Amino acid sequence: MKNRNVITYAGGGGSPEQSQRVVFGRQLDENYSQTSARQAKPRFRLQARALAFSAKGGKPAEPVLSKQSVLADAVKSNVKDGAPAPVRASETGWARNWTMPPLRLERECKEHSAEQNDLLSFCERRNSATIDNRCVEFDRRESTESTAIIGLRALGRRIAFTMAEILLSLTIIGVVAAITLPSLTGNINERTWSTQRKALYARMSQAISLMPALNGYGTLTEGDSSTSAVDTAAETFVTAGLSKVLKINNICDNEHLEDCGIASKIITYNGSTMSMPATMHQLNGIFSKELNSGYPYSQIDTKAAAFETANGESVVAFYYPYCRNSLQSSGAFDVQSRMCVNFIYDLNGNKGPNTVGKDIGFMSVLYPSDSFVVAPNLAASKIGGGTYESASTYCKSIDNEARVPNREELASMFYNQYLLGITPNGGTVVWSSSLLVSNGSVKAWTLGFDTGYFKEYLKTESKKILCVKR
Repeated sequence: MKNRNVITYAGGGGSPEQSQRVVFGRQLDENYSQTSARQAKPRFRLQARALAFSAKGGKPAEPVLSKQSVLADAVKSNVKDGAPAPVRASETGWARNWTMPPLRLERECKEHSAEQNDLLSFCERRNSATIDNRCVEFDRRESTESTAIIGLRALGRRIAFTMAEILLSLTIIGVVAAITLPSLTGNINERTWSTQRKALYARMSQAISLMPALNGYGTLTEGDSSTSAVDTAAETFVTAGLSKVLKINNICDNEHLEDCGIASKIITYNGSTMSMPATMHQLNGIFSKELNSGYPYSQIDTKAAAFETANGESVVAFYYPYCRNSLQSSGAFDVQSRMCVNFIYDLNGNKGPNTVGKDIGFMSVLYPSDSFVVAPNLAASKIGGGTYESASTYCKSIDNEARVPNREELASMFYNQYLLGITPNGGTVVWSSSLLVSNGSVKAWTLGFDTGYFKEYLKTESKKILCVKR
């Protein structure tokens, strides 16, 4: 007997024994013998789908569960012209297990029965052979999907990559990684340095504000023919002053700066290499010049000292114990004597890259009381030119966050111009953002990088432009 799908329909108005049964189906495969069909795995055999229905009073009776049959989708009795109308079983209802709870089965029977009217309309437009074909089409799809799964599993046993394909893939991955990783790593380092720089500036500003005064630390005398010079200024400032308000792990004198993680060679902002300054004159040669004879100050070439913070930064301190108070409100004056302390810091010691603008920066403290702590971050090494009004536009063209530095920031850039790679000449006069009113005119302060003097100029004049980032 051929293996068939079976769907049972019950007509209303008769006893269960008089119910007619309509059988649809098809043979599994024309090439299968009856024996091979019986021995096929259950998932490849078409399961018998049957539901016995008895009609009473024109309504379907409670379905009877049987251990000897597999319950399938429910149908609703609908006799038309004395014969039961065919009903499509829902695909979700095939092969229901006989252990399904009666209440759940009854609920699903009602849901599936609601589809009867739609199918009847379909059947009225088609003959019975077409309806039989629908069942055949479903069975064929089920059989085809099962065959496709078997084929894919068999094919999977033969799928593999050759060694050449694996090596080619690894090569492509390596090339992409070599291109992208440096950029990603650089961005991460930039963010890390920026965060560390801001944190160090905040801690240093707080520490300086806690100190009563910045003048008078240590001994500073110049030697002559009968006496030797004595210079303990920077070391004493760190030991007796700064260490009281800032957590410091290690302090090194001028002869042992490397012991505090100070690199002997550093890279300037414009990419050139220089030795780490160890004295005030090495920091900026203009400190050694008496620019105006009779001017009431003498800049002594003091020695630097170094220390390590509790957070791991290495710092070189250049200290001048005779620094003077705030900048003048008009006229021309020097900025050298306004510097009390200048710090060059390395955020990660001598690990590298030891480059100004990255892990290396500077910070200046001006005025012995009511001190200003500034740490300008140069936006570009290129020096522009133009009027005061055009300076802001020029800086914005470099970076949206760039701006013209104020007087204190410009002074700090002057102190550390060797680190920035700036080579001053007779015309290197740079605008600041600070304004003043002089002789009834609004003017702006400028600083000569070749002299260290602040002067006032009309905003319509043309000077050099440097920009800093926040």
